[in-house]
Amino acid sequence: MNRFALCVSAAIARVTESALGPYQTAVIRIGFSVTWLLFLLREFPHREEMYGPGGPWSWDLAQQLISNNGAFTALMWSDGGFWFETVYALAVLASFLLLLGWRTRTMSVLFMVGVLSMQNRSIFMGDGGDNVLHLMCVYLVFTRCGQVWSLDARRARLTSEARARGEHVADRVGPALWGVLGLALTAVTLSGRLFDGEEFVPLLLWTIWLAQALWWLTGRRAKTGQPRILLDVVANIVHNGALFVIMAEACLIYATAGWYKIQGSRWQDGTAVYYPLHLDYFSPWPALADVLAASGTMVMLVTYGTVAAQVAFPFTLFNRRVKNVLLAVMMIEHAAIAVLLGLPFFSLAMIAADAVFLPTSFLRRLGGWAARARGRLVPSTGRTTLPKPRAPESAADVTDAGDVGDTPVGSRA
Repeated sequence: MNRFALCVSAAIARVTESALGPYQTAVIRIGFSVTWLLFLLREFPHREEMYGPGGPWSWDLAQQLISNNGAFTALMWSDGGFWFETVYALAVLASFLLLLGWRTRTMSVLFMVGVLSMQNRSIFMGDGGDNVLHLMCVYLVFTRCGQVWSLDARRARLTSEARARGEHVADRVGPALWGVLGLALTAVTLSGRLFDGEEFVPLLLWTIWLAQALWWLTGRRAKTGQPRILLDVVANIVHNGALFVIMAEACLIYATAGWYKIQGSRWQDGTAVYYPLHLDYFSPWPALADVLAASGTMVMLVTYGTVAAQVAFPFTLFNRRVKNVLLAVMMIEHAAIAVLLGLPFFSLAMIAADAVFLPTSFLRRLGGWAARARGRLVPSTGRTTLPKPRAPESAADVTDAGDVGDTPVGSRA
């Protein structure tokens, strides 16, 4: 009984004392922001037809649909072209800044607003990857995704070093950003547009904004006081819960897809891969598709292999080695889908979701390779070499700079 109590106590301490998976949350932050950013940039010449008020899915049709399903989208606050261009530009900017890890708390929220605004405006624009991105952008808001591989982590490290030398460091950008966004949120709320649809997203925006203020106030009074410790514990619990949900969502996607494929006649007779390879819409490289389709054995192996991998994936999590092998296979498969079927953004979204299961040792080596490659491309200019970035001992290490714009809020939900 004592051993059981010790195990429970250790599990509770692990969940509450630190934000788990700093490298995994960083890589999914990078993966999803890259996916959305590249999509917005590629579709920039066609943005009016896809999401603009003058597109085939007109503003009136979108308004009728949203009045029924209550979906959140900032694009429905005005039917003017200037507002559309502003929201589109802000979505691009938020994706880029989230990729860099600049003020990740704020940027993750703006990233979510950009994704939901575009996708809910025209629900027929997507290839499957948009559904994954739609879900993950909400989960990402609750994670501390800027602990490593971000400008936030670099700023926190430099701030800690400056304070260790006895220097006073004051952050002005965070409070200013918080104030500007607060004014914008207040203006939209008073206009009556914010709560037109479902109330989850508007309430989430206000909760995060108020929680950031609470975090900043407690941080100014005492970095290690009881209120700050309590907020840090709550933030760790929220982060770890969101990370678990992301992992469960990825497993659910694969399990559901695999079991539905088993019920399909085309997957049972081994021809489900053959037919898409002969459709012009899914054949950007017809010659390459013909080479693959010419081998019946290869088509059958790919068809049955896909079903087996998707059904088995959730069960392989109990064995690290088997999981890593199957994870590599599935990432290679998604890369092949991007090339053979012309679905790059679907594949990028799925690879980003898969990355949450990558081992920490591999991600650390990957970060080391990237740092060495950057060092070769950008030679040193004689400045003092900074110590190698490390994963913080706790999530509080990332936020000791007193930054309202990048605080892992005590409760982001």
